[in-house]
Amino acid sequence: MRTIAFRQALREAMEEEMRRDETVFLMGEEVAQYNGAYKVSQGMLDEFGPKRVLDTPITELGFAAIGVGAAMNNTKPIIEFMTWNFAVLALDQILNHAAKTRSMSGGHFGCQMVFRGPNGSAGQLGAQHSQAFESWYANIPGIKVISVSNPYDAKGLLKSAIRDIDPVVFMESEVMYGDMGEVPEEEYLIPIGKADIKRAGTDVTIVSYNKMMKVALGAAEELAKEGISAEVIDLRTIRPLDWQTIVESVKKTNRLVIVEEQWPFASISSEISYRVQKEAFDYLDAPIRRICSADTNMHYAPTLVNLFLPDIPRTVALVKEVMYMKK
Repeated sequence: MRTIAFRQALREAMEEEMRRDETVFLMGEEVAQYNGAYKVSQGMLDEFGPKRVLDTPITELGFAAIGVGAAMNNTKPIIEFMTWNFAVLALDQILNHAAKTRSMSGGHFGCQMVFRGPNGSAGQLGAQHSQAFESWYANIPGIKVISVSNPYDAKGLLKSAIRDIDPVVFMESEVMYGDMGEVPEEEYLIPIGKADIKRAGTDVTIVSYNKMMKVALGAAEELAKEGISAEVIDLRTIRPLDWQTIVESVKKTNRLVIVEEQWPFASISSEISYRVQKEAFDYLDAPIRRICSADTNMHYAPTLVNLFLPDIPRTVALVKEVMYMKK
């Protein structure tokens, strides 16, 4: 199996779907002549031309609205945001139009489209460019939310997202576009709504998604050195969430730690904690613990960036707490 970069996996997903279906097109800031702000769309203008790979002004609300209108008229737009921080300006179109079209029309027409781009922090970018939005969009009925952690999942899930009849919010990360991973040359799809057990274990379940999977897997490696077997679950899809995989894992390990790059209040971990205590309370041998981003704005200083985000040492410490091990 070949090894390719995260950005190439995303590009291949879009290219394959655009070759398969002439109604699929890509639109966003710098996606055409500049080959994408992160070079995800490199070369696509040359193959598909300016009618299917469209540069836009810096007007997220405007081109998101164009995409919604196009989707209502039986095309399948892929709307790329340079960052989901900028997409706050387009939230009205996603929340009040894309997500509600099918129900408000009584099912007569839908809004088949994908909104995609990098999400979360990427180093010293300050408070306005360092926010994770999965929990915001997961709170909206009518859309699906995907947040990927590696090239293989990125390609398979983006292809599924483009084909899905509902609007899909697709979360990536600036710091992962250069990550390398094994991706088959043959076509494949990954079903939306199915989590993946990245590492099997017996002593504790660690749940995460997007780039925090590196923290979760890194913590599992460190714990293994001390004889603690951690099962690591990559959610991949945030809405709909694969409750069965999480609950069945907790029934086996009897402990749960959640690692996520969200502010703690009303986060994905809040919802997971509620659901697990509801469906698997009798299996828990310790309280559910979580590590989130700090409940404050991200600051610019590198020391504060490090304190803001979850990390491996603090995750290891939480696992030891639920294992009732001495610090």
